[in-house]
Amino acid sequence: MSLAEKDYDNAIKYYSEALELNPDNAIYYSNRSLAYLRTECYGYALADATRALEIDKNYVKGYYRRATSNMALGKFKAALKDYETVVRVRPNDKDAKMKYQECNKIVKQKAFERAIASDELKKSVVDSLDIENMMIEDDYTGPKLEDGKVTLKFMKELMAWFKDQKKLHRKCAYQILVQVKEVLSKLPSLVEITLKEAEKITICGDTHGQYYDLLNIFELNGLPSPTNPYLFNGDFVDRGSFSVEVIFTLFGFKLLYPDSFHLLRGNHETDNMNQMYGFEGEVKAKYTAQMFQLFSEVFQWLPLAQCINSKVLVMHGGLFSEDGVTLDDIRKIDRNRQPPDSGTCSCLRDEARFQNGRSISKRGVSCQFGPDVTERFLSENKLQYIVRSHEVKSEGYEVTHSGKCITVFSAPNYCDQMGNKGAYIHLRGSDLKPEFHQFSAVVSTVLPVHLLMLVHLCLALMSPSLLFQSVPLSLDTSHSNCQP
Repeated sequence: MSLAEKDYDNAIKYYSEALELNPDNAIYYSNRSLAYLRTECYGYALADATRALEIDKNYVKGYYRRATSNMALGKFKAALKDYETVVRVRPNDKDAKMKYQECNKIVKQKAFERAIASDELKKSVVDSLDIENMMIEDDYTGPKLEDGKVTLKFMKELMAWFKDQKKLHRKCAYQILVQVKEVLSKLPSLVEITLKEAEKITICGDTHGQYYDLLNIFELNGLPSPTNPYLFNGDFVDRGSFSVEVIFTLFGFKLLYPDSFHLLRGNHETDNMNQMYGFEGEVKAKYTAQMFQLFSEVFQWLPLAQCINSKVLVMHGGLFSEDGVTLDDIRKIDRNRQPPDSGTCSCLRDEARFQNGRSISKRGVSCQFGPDVTERFLSENKLQYIVRSHEVKSEGYEVTHSGKCITVFSAPNYCDQMGNKGAYIHLRGSDLKPEFHQFSAVVSTVLPVHLLMLVHLCLALMSPSLLFQSVPLSLDTSHSNCQP
């Protein structure tokens, strides 16, 4: 069966066909909801779980699926209500009880934050740091900044240090964060660069904490340099176990080559996503809550889009929920904040679709845009095509909308289960024709499997990020044998 084999696209197809024949089967809706969850189509997953409960209000797995979907969408109160139902019906289910407790903690935490919220200007973490007087212990043998500056020697030592799963000293970590915040804050929301005829740039999509795959990109394509520029198109963190290592490596190269190493913000460089999908818990486990707050400040200064030779626009998600958006509108975005649910910041979350027009995103937030939307936007802004990321593609990339919408995804075998390839793109100034390069996931043996599972469990306990990812949601085959 496709679900058991983790072939989620075919599972969706087969359950959809089954539902055409038997539209009142709660199990089919629940199992398709699971497939949608695994492919991050949270909006569709929520609709299917809700439909399963409309058919059978006593179907426990339906409440479990709906809670998981709402949790993924950040609708914690709604998720808590369904988790309460599951725990009441199955009081001895440890997994359900753990999810309920974590969800309840988030609801209370957010209520507390609202209660103490103030209109006063929030102080930066930087103001409370005394980096100069932070001591580097004698037994620390790892990389250190040279006179407080990132060098190529430092970066090579850092990558080797991280490869051995060793931790960068907190003083160096804070130095990097403070410096990269200053660099990013001086950039516009829309970065514009020009490639000369003989120059090329490498565009990478999501990396999601997959550090060893990031190293593989540099191995295959060469280290960043002024003559080998890169653009990483958001979603550097969350999901993978080595988000801290990925982001410090990327920030280090940004400091080393500020004019030829480019970073754009993704929807996972936001507080809500970091809380749900692992990065907050990972930073707290490896460093401190204070450092996560500084990361949050830095992420808010990441640019939102990049235009190459006034012809190619790169952004993480895609086009907007309304027509008429211009490049000048993107330039004017006040990005130093958590992105709102609507407006031009939706470029972090929007998704492409094959049909014309717009629709609600399959994830339940933002929108999907069709080829006619792309055509109008490109024509109005005198652009050739757009490059986006944000979605897993089996081949690592996808070309749609008659070649005018390109998706690139650089986290192969995403979440250690999707089996997809990764890819990056070369663009040359001579013709801006995209050249696609695929690669497979790196098989890492750096930690025994049981230790990796322990790491994931610890991170999950510190943050709900991995709670509904860490324990498989089992496949239903009958009403009498369903475990939530």
